[in-house]
Amino acid sequence: MTKKSLRKYSKKIVDGVEQAPSRAMLRAVGFKEGDFKLPQIGIASTWSNITPCNMHLNELAIEASNGVESSGAKAVIFNTITVSDGITMGTSGMRYSLVSREIIADSIEAVTAAQGFDGLVTIGGCDKNMPACAMAMARLNRPSVFVYGGTIKPGPKKRDIVSVFEAVGAISSGKISQQELLEVERTAIPGPGACGGMYTANTMASAIEAMGLSLGNSSAQEAVSSNKLIDCHKAGEAVMNLIEKDIRPRDIMTKKAFENAITVVIALGGSTNAVLHIIAMAKEAYIDIGLEDFTRIGKRVPVLADVKPSGKFLMSDLIEIGGIQPLMKRLLGAGLLHGDCITVTGMTLEENLRNVEDYPSNQEIIMNFNSPIKEDSHLNVLYGNLAPEGAVAKISGKEGLFFKGNARCFDSEELALAAILNDKIHAGDVIIIRYEGPKGGPGMREMLSPTGAIIGKGLGSEVALITDGRFSGGSHGFVVGHVTPEAAVGGPLAMVEDGDQISIDAKTKRIDLLVEQTTIDKRKEKWIRPKSDITRGALAKYRATVTSASQGAVTEASSW
Repeated sequence: MTKKSLRKYSKKIVDGVEQAPSRAMLRAVGFKEGDFKLPQIGIASTWSNITPCNMHLNELAIEASNGVESSGAKAVIFNTITVSDGITMGTSGMRYSLVSREIIADSIEAVTAAQGFDGLVTIGGCDKNMPACAMAMARLNRPSVFVYGGTIKPGPKKRDIVSVFEAVGAISSGKISQQELLEVERTAIPGPGACGGMYTANTMASAIEAMGLSLGNSSAQEAVSSNKLIDCHKAGEAVMNLIEKDIRPRDIMTKKAFENAITVVIALGGSTNAVLHIIAMAKEAYIDIGLEDFTRIGKRVPVLADVKPSGKFLMSDLIEIGGIQPLMKRLLGAGLLHGDCITVTGMTLEENLRNVEDYPSNQEIIMNFNSPIKEDSHLNVLYGNLAPEGAVAKISGKEGLFFKGNARCFDSEELALAAILNDKIHAGDVIIIRYEGPKGGPGMREMLSPTGAIIGKGLGSEVALITDGRFSGGSHGFVVGHVTPEAAVGGPLAMVEDGDQISIDAKTKRIDLLVEQTTIDKRKEKWIRPKSDITRGALAKYRATVTSASQGAVTEASSW
């Protein structure tokens, strides 16, 4: 098979007399005469100096490019945007976070399809750009490999970004001084890499690896490490193998592969955001994955990893004992993974794991099946008259399995946070934060500022929080998000009033407003949707096209 026959897309851009203008422009960016006869591989980098998660990705893109060119292809690096959740958290800027997932996927699609790349390496470093990369890979369906930018090294006393959010709550209740807060702020983020616990970044990197879209242990390497550079180089080489074997993302992203991803997320105690993103990625791959799949798989998969936010250890600790590959081998041995799924190595998952060694016998991070952190999933899909189309709770069991209390209603995150910090929230309260859903926000903000403040004030086991928004992977406590239908479309959450009793039951998977239906109906008759000053731009477009959280909060064009 000649290299020319591998140029399914790029030959349309550079071959023939009529494409001389294209070749002229490419010569100016570094193409040599022989490069026009080679397959072209796009390297989609989410590098920016906006956030520590992405600040080092340019080096990784260059190393991936070197891997591509050592395998006999031509690499072309291009960039896309990213938005920092950690920096925008608690502000109106956070509305753009989930929106950025769609923008990133769209931009990778646009560049790759327009430029005629024959293959693709995508490099993501934080929460939204990783699922966005996978969504674009599925949409384009050209031979592709995903590379995770890697996790951050921990700060002193194993601090991370969540330590800072919780310190904000602690200072408001007098538990720490201003000087102590400043010390935490100055030391929590020591350099490049994604947030260090099993928050959304590490969760999604693990899910994407389990799905087969990245090389072994790509999800479990520190951002600043020789292993991460090797991973990038090998990813560049792997694309040519995929092109030669004609293995494409949708060959890898099967129903079984998504089930593997869900299984690994549960075993790791991963973020609720994985529910949104896995459903969104599945839609791009034409695979039917929904809330019911998380419930079905969650009944038989235990939580095995004692990792933050609810546990003790960071991703860097897991890396030291072997990463997620030994965990996947254990899950495979227990019959909880599909070993016959093809991966970006060109081999099956079972073949990839064959020579993986088990964890050291004295490690304390990954529990055995006979003594799990939780016997079934921590990701509880709840239904009831408050969430007839579903809601997602992250309940490890440490905060209990049942909560009943009186509603305290807030029509924005800011109002709720102010009440928490000003000691207006008390034990037994059920905090309602509404009009923060995909359409209501718009943008479905994360609630790390309120949940961090609750934990910092010592109320983690004494109050509950319910929202049609979502949660950072760093949130923990008795929290329920993704409530659908959301308040902005007249969902039941909009009908709750202060003092109403609400029950949350993780055992029966119920979330209910304990008010007569006739009363709820009367309230709905009087309900008026709050006005919004967002009438144009990215947020307005998003609001007009976004689906519900239970459908992955993806944007869908209307038919024409």
